[in-house]
Amino acid sequence: MWCIAKITPEYRKRMYDLLDLYEKPYNPQEPVVCIDEKSKQLIAENRTPIPMKPWSSSKYDYEYKRNGTRNIFVAVEPKAWKRKIQVTKRRTKKDFAKFVQELEKDYSDARIIHIVLDNLNTHFESSFYETFTKKEAKRILKKIKFHYTPKHASWLDMAEIEINVLSNQCIAGRISTEEKLIKQIQAWEKQRNAEEKKIIWKFSKQDADKKLSKHYIP
Repeated sequence: MWCIAKITPEYRKRMYDLLDLYEKPYNPQEPVVCIDEKSKQLIAENRTPIPMKPWSSSKYDYEYKRNGTRNIFVAVEPKAWKRKIQVTKRRTKKDFAKFVQELEKDYSDARIIHIVLDNLNTHFESSFYETFTKKEAKRILKKIKFHYTPKHASWLDMAEIEINVLSNQCIAGRISTEEKLIKQIQAWEKQRNAEEKKIIWKFSKQDADKKLSKHYIP
């Protein structure tokens, strides 16, 4: 955010749309779900690490083996205190569309699902038409309303907050295989949902005007 010299009318419109959306009271018929992705490199040890001892942390050799990368989709519904996470081998249009299709099944009783996204080139309606039949793509998209962050303002997507917590608490260290990555994430996700961990969003339109108005372009 702070690298932007001026905030255009489009930036401001998208920002206001998201801040209005976040201020609405919880409505299970119109859930607000924030989505983002993170890449995780799989790294195996060439030598067995020395375990932690009293007054001494674990020791890892500087040499390691790269086992490729995996993509992690994170969807979080802040007002319902729950999240859904999926590990995929890639981050293509089809991967995104299939993740949203699975997410939509979790909200079968909802009328409209408000999905907050950044402007990655996979995050658009074309991904669904390239992945599913026209009938299925239309069915999913009829139930979804996308809300995009302004360009260079992905910080307005609350899924970034969830990803930061995931990174620090669950996947910060070396993980050698996809199976271990999935196992760790599933355990973390289950515990975090069970504990109903919240994201408390305090940035409002009034805050935006107070802090950013000098950057607005009329």
